Amino acid sequence: MLEIASKVIEEYSSKFESLPVLIYSPGRVNLIGEHTDYNDGFVLPAAIDKVIVVAIAKNNLNMIRACAVDMEEYQEVDLSKELNSKPGEWISYVKGVVSELQKKGYEPGGFDIAFGGDIPIGAGLSSSAALEGGLLKGLDTLFDLGLDGELMAKIGQLTEHNHVGVRCGIMDQFINIHGKDKYVLRLDCRTLEYEYFPFDRKDIRIVLCNSKVSHNLASSEYNVRRAQCEEGVQIIKEHNPFVENLRDVSLDLLYAHQREMDEVVFKRCKYVIEENQRVIDACLDLEKDDLVRFGLRMQESHKGLSEDYEVSCAELDTLVDIAKDLPGVLGCRMMGGGFGGCTINLVEKKHLDSFKDTVEAEYLEKTGIQTEIYITKLGDGVRVV
Repeated sequence: MLEIASKVIEEYSSKFESLPVLIYSPGRVNLIGEHTDYNDGFVLPAAIDKVIVVAIAKNNLNMIRACAVDMEEYQEVDLSKELNSKPGEWISYVKGVVSELQKKGYEPGGFDIAFGGDIPIGAGLSSSAALEGGLLKGLDTLFDLGLDGELMAKIGQLTEHNHVGVRCGIMDQFINIHGKDKYVLRLDCRTLEYEYFPFDRKDIRIVLCNSKVSHNLASSEYNVRRAQCEEGVQIIKEHNPFVENLRDVSLDLLYAHQREMDEVVFKRCKYVIEENQRVIDACLDLEKDDLVRFGLRMQESHKGLSEDYEVSCAELDTLVDIAKDLPGVLGCRMMGGGFGGCTINLVEKKHLDSFKDTVEAEYLEKTGIQTEIYITKLGDGVRVV
C-alpha cells in the first residue's frame, strides 16, 4: 500500500499545491451470496487488502480537478454547470457522487483529487465502489458533511444507478464502508442490518484466480437478470399480496407457481431463493469453524450460478473445474457479476504453491490465457490514513 500511496501523492503533488487528506478504500470479496443483494436477500462479503488510495483537498475554485493516476488521465469539471455523466467514463463516478450528494441537500465545494490503486479493473473486486467510498469519505472529511455509513453506501449505489447505468444492489458500497479486519459481514439487504462473523484461520487463504476475460455482458445481463427476478415476483404476488421480493418466497411457494412462469424466469428465481438459504447456512458453518461444509456450499453456489442463473462463462467454469479437486482446496466458485472476472477459492496455506502452479499451467493449456492469481487478506473498510 505504501508504494501505491507514494505514487498517488507524487502525482497529486505534480499537479496541485495543497496538502491532501489521504484515504485507503478497499476492494472486496464476497464469499457466498451472489446476485441476492438486489433481491432483498443476504450476502457475505469482506473488505480486502487491495485498495484504491485517494488524495484529496479543497481548492476553493468551485471546480473538480481530478487525476486518474493509473490511467494517466486528467479532467476538470465546473461545479456551476450541470453534472452530466456518460457511462463508461471514470469521471462519471466522481461527478455522480457529487451530484447525488447535491440531491440530498449537501453542497461540497471544489476539490482536487488524485487516485490509484492495486484493485484489478474488471476482476469483480469492486474497484468502482472503492472509488465511490474513498471519494465520499474524503468529501465528508474535508467539508464536514456529517455522513453516516448507511447514507454513504446508498449514495454510492445511486451513483451506479443514475450515472453508470448499473442497477446494482448495495453490497459493494456497504462492505467498503463497514469492512472489519479478520471478519466477514452478513448483510440483510432489505433492512441493512448486519452481523460480523469471524474469519481468521491462519491455515487457510482466500485466493482469487482472474480469468482475464470480459465478455462485455455483465452490465446488460445484470439488468436482464434483475428484470427476470422481478417478473417472477409479480406472478407470485398476484396470488400472494404479501410478497414484495424473492426474499419473501419459499421454494414451495415458487414451485406452486412454476407452471405460470417462463422456464428461464423460474430458474432465476430458484437460484436466488436457494442462494439466500446458503448464506444463512454458511454463517452457521463459520460459527462452528466448519470450513469444509462452508466450502461445499461455495461449490453449490457456483453450480447454481452457472446452470440456473447462467452468469458464468466457459473460462470461469474451467477455473472452477481445475481447482475443485486439487489438494487443499476447500471450496471455489465464480465471484461477482459474472461473464468474466475472478473465481474465489479457499485453499490450505501448505498447498498454495502447488495450487498456483497447477491452476496457471492447466488454465493456460485449456484456454490459451495466462491467469493472474491474488492471495488476499481481509482488512478494514474505508479510512483516513
